[in-house]
Amino acid sequence: MDVCNFFFLFLATLTYDTLRFEYEDFPETKEPVWILGRKYSVFTEKEEILLDVTSRLWFTYRKNFPAIGGTGPTSDTGWGCMLRCGQMIFAQALVCRHLGRDWRWIKGKRQMDNYFNVLNAFIDKKDSYYSIHQIAQMGVGEGKSIGQWYGPNTVAQVLKKLATFDTWSSLAVHIAMDNTVVMEEIRRLCQSNFPCAGAAACPAVESDVLYNGYPEEAGVRDRLSLWKPLVLLIPLRLGLTEINEAYIETLKHCFMMPQSLGVIGGKPNSAHYFIGYVGEELIYLDPHTTQPAVEPNDSGCLPDESFHCQHPPCRMSIAELDPSIAVGFFCNTEEDFSDWCQQIKKLSLVRGALPMFELVERQPSHFSNPDVLNLTPDSSDADRLERFFDSEDEDFEILSL
Repeated sequence: MDVCNFFFLFLATLTYDTLRFEYEDFPETKEPVWILGRKYSVFTEKEEILLDVTSRLWFTYRKNFPAIGGTGPTSDTGWGCMLRCGQMIFAQALVCRHLGRDWRWIKGKRQMDNYFNVLNAFIDKKDSYYSIHQIAQMGVGEGKSIGQWYGPNTVAQVLKKLATFDTWSSLAVHIAMDNTVVMEEIRRLCQSNFPCAGAAACPAVESDVLYNGYPEEAGVRDRLSLWKPLVLLIPLRLGLTEINEAYIETLKHCFMMPQSLGVIGGKPNSAHYFIGYVGEELIYLDPHTTQPAVEPNDSGCLPDESFHCQHPPCRMSIAELDPSIAVGFFCNTEEDFSDWCQQIKKLSLVRGALPMFELVERQPSHFSNPDVLNLTPDSSDADRLERFFDSEDEDFEILSL
C-alpha cells in the first residue's frame, strides 16, 4: 500500500473520539467567560464551564438515517450544518422551558423524562417535531430544495412553522424582521390563548401515552396559561462582507443576558452555534462532524452521549464572523420579557456599543402590513410567512453607523 492510500485510509477511520486532540483548552486569561448568560472564571471555574458546555444539546451531521421524504438523502453531511445549528438554538429554548437553565447533563447519570422528551423532538426521523426531516421538508415552502444550504433567516422561519405543532412546549415564536422588535406585538402574541391548531397538533390519545415523546395533556394545560413562553429570533446582517466592528460590543452583551439562547451564523457556507465568548473570541459548537444516526437500544432507551460535546468547545475570532446571523432569546415569563427589554434599553446607552436592532413599543409606520408582526400559530401561519418573508438572507437591511 502506498503512502497516499494509507493516509486516506487513516482519515476514513478517524472517529469523534480520536479527533478530540485537535481541540484547544480555554486560554489562561483573566477575562471572564460568558456562556448563555452565565459568567465564569477560567482559573477557578473551568470544570463548571466545561460542564455547562457539555450540557448543551449538540447536533451534528448524521448518516444512515431514514431517507428524507422516503426517497431523499440519508445523510446531511455537506449541506445540513445550518439546519443542525437551528436545532441547537431551538433545543436550548426547550431545555430552558422544560428543564431550566441550571440543568446539567452528567455522563452516566440517569436523566429525568423531560430531558428525553426534549431530545426525542430532534431525533432523525420523520415524526419528530424538529427533526432534520421536518426542517428539510418544511424548507421547501421557503423556496429551499431538500439538500440545499440554509441561511439563518430561513431556518428561523422554518422552526417557527414547526413550533405550531409542538403543543407540549406551547411556545410563542416571534421572528423580528427589519431589525425591529415591537414590544406590543410580542405581548399580544404571548398573552393570547389559542385553541388547538388542527387534529395533528392535538391527537386523540390516552393520557398515559406520549405523543412524539411528549405527554399530550401537558400541552393542554400550558395552552391555558396567561403567558406563552417566548422564543425571540432576530435575523440580522451586520455588514456587507464582514462584521462591522461597531457591533462587536453589542453582540458580546447579548451573551451576557440571562435570556440568551446564543447566535446561529458562522463563516460563508459553514454554520456554527455560538454560545458565548471570552475576550475577543466567540465560543461555539460545531456541527461539522458526521456521526451515525441513533436508534433506541433493545430496552427502548435512547443512547444520548453523542448529543453532548464532551471536549472543550471551539473558538474563533469575533472579527471572522460572517455578518449574516440570527440572535436568539428565551423569555419564560412576562417578567423575563420586561427585564430583557430593560436590558436592551440600557445597552443602547453603553458607550461604544452600537445597537444591532431597534426596540420600539408599537409597530413603526413603515411596516407595510400588520401581519408581518402579528402572526399567531394557526393553520394559516405558513401561508402568511411565505407571502411576507423573503427567505434569502442576503436581503436584510444593512445596519450602518
